[in-house]
Parts: sequence; structure tokens; C-alpha cells
Amino acid sequence: MSAIFDFELQDAGLLHRDESEDDDVIEFGTEEGDADPCEIANFYLCEITLALQHLHLQGIIYRDLKPENVLLDSEGHIKLTDFGLCKEHIQEGAVTHTFCGTIEYMAPEILTRNGHGKAVDWWSLGTLMYDMLTGLPPFTSDNRKKTIDKILRGKLILPQYLTPDAKDLLRKLLKRPVAQRLGSGSLDGEQVKAHKFFKHINWDDVISRKLEPPFKPILASEDDVSQFDKKFTASAPIDSPVECTLSESANRVFQGFTYVAPSILEDVYSQQSRYLTTVSQPRVIKARSPRKATSRGFSPRTTHLHLHNTHLPSHRHGGVGHSNMEDTEMMIEIG
Repeated sequence: MSAIFDFELQDAGLLHRDESEDDDVIEFGTEEGDADPCEIANFYLCEITLALQHLHLQGIIYRDLKPENVLLDSEGHIKLTDFGLCKEHIQEGAVTHTFCGTIEYMAPEILTRNGHGKAVDWWSLGTLMYDMLTGLPPFTSDNRKKTIDKILRGKLILPQYLTPDAKDLLRKLLKRPVAQRLGSGSLDGEQVKAHKFFKHINWDDVISRKLEPPFKPILASEDDVSQFDKKFTASAPIDSPVECTLSESANRVFQGFTYVAPSILEDVYSQQSRYLTTVSQPRVIKARSPRKATSRGFSPRTTHLHLHNTHLPSHRHGGVGHSNMEDTEMMIEIG
């Protein structure tokens, strides 16, 4: 998911994201009739694999991969959302110990609290793949304790209808010993991409979004929210301010909590540029006498050119950083 802008009020910080269609990969994947579930899963697993690999290259562990967090955009491609459980600054070999995630999709090393790294995301990819192909995660029960016990010690049962390649990939992603798990090595996502389940995939086509999605949401317009559950769209938005206040030192952490996506800035600049190219050219008045012109408050050395663009901030493409925070605030004021 992409952030459009965020800003700080006196008592709240607000974040505006782009809109995705609220279909998760499980919800519609089971409604495709005679379509091969492995072919459908293959497409989405490709895009998710690239997303996880990209996060890992940035030193980020996702830690919350599950159907509810894999949404579709208007073209049918996936978008990961909800990065609240991410862990940053995790480089090769580093581990963290936070107990977090959704139980059914959590790796064993998170549950045992022995320290975990990027490999937890590849375990979660395996549980998601199993869910997509069978309708349920591989280890579930009627209570939390039994579910955890199955994740730590339960047998992985693979249905007979799965293809040999799908079974092999699931076994390798759902290895409890981290060192034996596919993707746990220094090659990370490259190991996963090289598996024979993806043998027909051109990864350059995946990253350039050239592959045709198996499902494309039917939308009446860009503002169509029919794909969202009505329990959300029918609810009145309610602000939920906290009842306590932060200390002055803690509040300083949120200073400058302001961001505008570069795409928004580019749109504004484009509109300004179109306006400047269509505005009428300034007239240069040639006074018959400098003295007469000066007496009317006009100098023949100047023109009446008042295009109010000198206050516009300069913007470097590639993101809004600290150095151009004033520019960002200016664009919010304009919008």
C-alpha cells in the first residue's frame, strides 16, 4: 500500500493511503470455478514473493502475512498492507525476539521466542500458499494453545490433489528448522524464485506487471467501493482521540509528522505548468515619455508581469525528505 499524505493535528496524527479493492486472495480464489487452483496461486505467490524479497533487501521483516493483508488493486495485482508489525534494520544474520503476528501464520521460532529473522516470512508464505490451495492454514485447532502445539509439533498433511511441485514447495517453506527452510539462506527470495513450482515464470514480467491477473475487479468508477464489505462502508467514521496526553519529550518524536507522496506533488506541478502555458502573454507598454510613464507609476524598464509562481517550492523527485519538509507543508496548504 502507498501513503498519499499524512499530517499532524493538535491531538492526532492522520494518515491517508491509496484505495485498493478489498478482495483478499483467498476470498475470490475459491470462486474461480474450474480454474486450476495451483495456477491461480502461482500468480499471486509470485507477486507476494517479490514483495517480501524487496522488504528483506531493505532490512525489513514483514511478520504479518495473511489473506486479510493481501489486497488487490483495480487491475487485479496484489498489494501488501498493514505494516504495523514490521521490524526494521534486520540485516543478514540478525534476529529479533518480539512475539507478534497472527497465530495460524506465525513461524515456530516466533512462538518459542528463541529469536527470529527474515525466514519467518517464508514460513508465512508457505502457510498462505497452503491456505490458498486447501481453504485453511496447515495448522489450526479450536483454541490457541492447540494451534500453537500443532505449529510446533504437528504433522504437515498435504492433500493428494496438489501437484508434486506444489507439495515440494510447501514442504520446503514449512520446515521447522530455520536453517533447512527455503529462503533462509543469504540468497533469501532468490531461493524461492528458483523453485520448480515457478519454473514457467518470467520474473521480469512479474515485476513489470506484464502477467495477466486471474481476476480483475469489476468497477463502475475509480471511486467504486462495492468490493468493500458493507459493514465498513455503511459505518459512520468516528474519531477516536486518546484521553491522555504525551509528555513533552515523547511528543517530540512526532514532530514533523508530515508527508506528501511525490505523485501528488507532480500532479500539482503539472497543473501549475498547464496554467502557466495558457496564461496570456504580458503586455509591454511602451511609454512615449519616461517622465510621463513614471508619473503614472510605471517604469519603461519593467513589465506588468505578475505570475504568482515564485513561491512554489522546488521538488526533487524520488521522495519527500527532511530537507524539503517546508515544501511539503506548502503543498498541503495549497491543496
